[in-house]
Amino acid sequence: MCTRVVWNGPSGQVLVGRNMDYHRETATNLWALPRGITRDDGVGGQLSWTSKYGSVVAGAYDMMTVDGLNEAGLGGHILWLTESDYGTHDKSRPALSVAVWMQYFLDNFATVAEAVDWIEKTSVQVVPLGDPATGEVPAVHLALDDATGDSAIIEYLDGTPTVWHSRDYAVMTNSPAYGEQLELLKKVKGFGGDAPLPGTGDASDRFARAAHYVSSLPEPQSQVQAIAGVLSVIRNAAQPFRVPEPGKPYASQTIWQTVADLAEKRYVFESTTRPNIVWVDLSDLDLSEGAPAGKLDLLGDTALEGGLAGNVSGRFEKSDPLTFIAMPS
Repeated sequence: MCTRVVWNGPSGQVLVGRNMDYHRETATNLWALPRGITRDDGVGGQLSWTSKYGSVVAGAYDMMTVDGLNEAGLGGHILWLTESDYGTHDKSRPALSVAVWMQYFLDNFATVAEAVDWIEKTSVQVVPLGDPATGEVPAVHLALDDATGDSAIIEYLDGTPTVWHSRDYAVMTNSPAYGEQLELLKKVKGFGGDAPLPGTGDASDRFARAAHYVSSLPEPQSQVQAIAGVLSVIRNAAQPFRVPEPGKPYASQTIWQTVADLAEKRYVFESTTRPNIVWVDLSDLDLSEGAPAGKLDLLGDTALEGGLAGNVSGRFEKSDPLTFIAMPS
């Protein structure tokens, strides 16, 4: 489920596309979260902080951030990884609820290097919490990217973080774990092997296609062309709607996709069930300390007559900040 790809353009452009593939709707809205919001780790532990950077994020069920970018140009993207093993919660270690995991980085860091340094120094633990509505416990990994083109993939396979840090790690999908994905890619023509470019919806096949097509994008003549190019790559890796196969009740389909322009601070969102693309320019938002949070209601938008389309930076409604899932106190 899900594909993420980074494109580093020849003129300093850095755009990141991602598909959200899931077996049911994630009740996603967009949130504008200003600087100066106080948060905690959600697990009654050691971490509390005040957000240093404002951000625009896509939420799941209005209780977890799964995608977005901050005003410094750091992007974050949560994707599924069945092999995730966060270990037993050790209350002596710094820890973050999986719901606020990505948001911690958007709140506190401007670059991937800063975030990776903090992870390596703290060996922070991630604590999975079940969705209160369904009881489903997410098993996920995290991608970070920034306006310099840097990239990192963070996975938990044995209770501790494994970090893949390089601008070369531009593509991410799902199972198997990242090291195995890189080895599988070597079998494909153009990446060291002689196997043809695969075409199924399997994570390793989407990985190969995204890696191939992002490396083939032409130089754009405008930001619009750059966004269209990245959208074309992630659409190639999208999964169509389909009746679940026998034995695969959780087979995913692409329910929405985003493109984040990390250099120009534009966030583009497209639902696969609505005809219009919307985008937010962070420069048009008030993300200063003391400003109210904003919520863009995508669930109530039919996008058919007078609905949301184009630049929606001015359409956010004042709101209390997003509230994250937390352990019962």
